[in-house]
Amino acid sequence: MNRRHVLIGAGATALVGGEAAYLLDRQANTSSAYAARATALRTPLADEASAHDLIRYATLAPNGHNTQPWRFRIGERRIDIIPDFSRRTAVVDPDDHHLFVSLGAATEALSLASAARGMPATITFDPRNQGSVAVHFETARPTPSPMFDAITRRQSTRAEYDGRAVPARDLDTLVKAAAVPDVDLVLLTDRHRIDRLSDLVLAGNTLQRTDPAFVRELKAWLRFNPRQALRTGDGLYSVASGNPALPDWLGPHAFDWISTARSENEAYAAQLRSSAGVAVFVGAGGTAADWVAVGRACQRFALQATTLGLQHAFINQPVEVPSLRPDLAALIGIPGRRPDMVMRFGYGPTLPWSLRRSVDAVIVP
Repeated sequence: MNRRHVLIGAGATALVGGEAAYLLDRQANTSSAYAARATALRTPLADEASAHDLIRYATLAPNGHNTQPWRFRIGERRIDIIPDFSRRTAVVDPDDHHLFVSLGAATEALSLASAARGMPATITFDPRNQGSVAVHFETARPTPSPMFDAITRRQSTRAEYDGRAVPARDLDTLVKAAAVPDVDLVLLTDRHRIDRLSDLVLAGNTLQRTDPAFVRELKAWLRFNPRQALRTGDGLYSVASGNPALPDWLGPHAFDWISTARSENEAYAAQLRSSAGVAVFVGAGGTAADWVAVGRACQRFALQATTLGLQHAFINQPVEVPSLRPDLAALIGIPGRRPDMVMRFGYGPTLPWSLRRSVDAVIVP
């Protein structure tokens, strides 16, 4: 679920001239269309919410590379969330760990939304059906919550934060909100351990960025301008990381020229120095059901952070590179176990929203 910060920067903009500048002007005209679509995705849920609207809320969940690796099947008082393995990222996520974490995050968003509209959910994992999650609805009084309200405002903010510490009472609120059975949460707020974590992130990033297969996979999911993002409805929108929009033909070349392991390491180091803390999530084991549970805890933490005015972003290199997992486990005091997700948090800016595919595109018979 780690969305890479694409360092295109002003250097690439300087490369643009003539026809490229003309194309940029054309693409700039799609910015309003992009904003309108992003806003429509976040329209408040109707009092009498349809299954389609509940699914729309579910798709706003965080997911690796914004591949949106899910499908939804509507049944009688139930919605099944089914993994879409055609959208897996085999290089960065060879065992589909992030894919099932993403399903868990969508499950939690769906559950919060249905409860807010008087349909509390019972959630079951079905390993016989490709590892799908069944969300069964009951009838009760609506129970809206601040976390439900935050679903349309949550975003993974890949930027520097302002370095302010989070009050202890808010840290306690975050821990309580993320409490999911069989998922442990370790918070790092002391600078020494955050610096040690930063070393692991930079080591992992260096290994990944020098792997041609990793880079090819990452580039396949990059969207360099609003027109391209609107066309696909998925992927990592570079403008959402604070970078300029670039024409389709220029974006991949600019990425090769400017986005290096060294430049990204500098960005990650600065981002971690500016963060108030880091949350590390650890599931009970190594099954898809365990990873779904981790995804639910991550989503709850992220939504609670949003209600507290905090931003967050995933920095998962130390769990994506197997050789670094033991060092991370030792750092957080769980030797012998596999850490699942790493999320930094702090007070920071709001950036442009990422898009999602239409609800009709993710529903199956």
